[in-house]
Amino acid sequence: MSSDTFTATLPTPAEAPQPGIPVIDVRVLRDGDPAHWQDVAAALRSACEQQGFFYVRNHGVPRALIERVFHFTEAFFDEPMSAKLLVDKAHSPCNRGYEPLRAQTLEAGAPPDLKESFYIGEETPADDPRVLAGRFNTGPNQWPDGLPGFHETMSEYFAEAHVLGTLLVRALAVSLSLTPDHFDGYLEDAAATLRLLHYPPQPPKPSPGEKGCGEHTDFGGITLLLQDETGGLQVRDAQQQRWIDAPPIPDTYVVNIGDLFARWTNGRYQSTLHRVINASGRERHSVPYFFTGNPAHRVECLPTCLTPGEAPRFAPVTVEEHLRECYRRSYG
Repeated sequence: MSSDTFTATLPTPAEAPQPGIPVIDVRVLRDGDPAHWQDVAAALRSACEQQGFFYVRNHGVPRALIERVFHFTEAFFDEPMSAKLLVDKAHSPCNRGYEPLRAQTLEAGAPPDLKESFYIGEETPADDPRVLAGRFNTGPNQWPDGLPGFHETMSEYFAEAHVLGTLLVRALAVSLSLTPDHFDGYLEDAAATLRLLHYPPQPPKPSPGEKGCGEHTDFGGITLLLQDETGGLQVRDAQQQRWIDAPPIPDTYVVNIGDLFARWTNGRYQSTLHRVINASGRERHSVPYFFTGNPAHRVECLPTCLTPGEAPRFAPVTVEEHLRECYRRSYG
């Protein structure tokens, strides 16, 4: 596929983020020498302490691959409902496949989210010991028929996003004055979820509180988000008590800290509320990659994130225990 085949959905305007959401150049992380990471680590520390959201550029994921991901994301959601329901998540014991509109409620007390999605994880056969042991969200994917190249593209992208996620977690360790390998136990056998999302336009007369995606924090370690040119993502500025836009910027990811890093850092690194309101009048597509980590890894407050006399705000928990509870809350 030529790289100019799939260009319509990628961000093209030279938009700038709102104040408080920095753009961080992470090219140096790719050279493999943590001795050169100090400037990036300092920028990450500032962003995580102040907002919990940041953009990254020069991330190394090929633009042509990202274009294909958006092409197949749009193509899947354009399929008739009968085809999408053949890979309904209800058929999967490990939360893989299609999820219809209004199936999830992320904001307590609000109407269900106005979005449909498709879940992909690491391809794990049904006879894998981890699957047989009942590990949460672990098992084979469901793949749609009739979309040649979908499976291959999403698998290739999953691997590329995993590399970037690993690099960012190691840089976050440096940002916390730890060695780059401090989170290697968390990174070993790390789980992740790739989620393709489609948001129809916000209804002219929505139900009270109805949104594309209700306000929430993310469950896992970090999230790497690709968004098309439509916009609609908003981040809560806790200091000023207002919502700010996180517009699409070409060739960047929006990255945010999830609940696990908030637990590790005793809230020093913020897992920030965010939401989606698609007021554009157009269809919106986005592709978050939720970097979850090793399900068996124990997450407890880092000693370097406690001031003298301060107590941990969160009880120790394994990644899997935490995720099970988060899913229970958002799916009832």
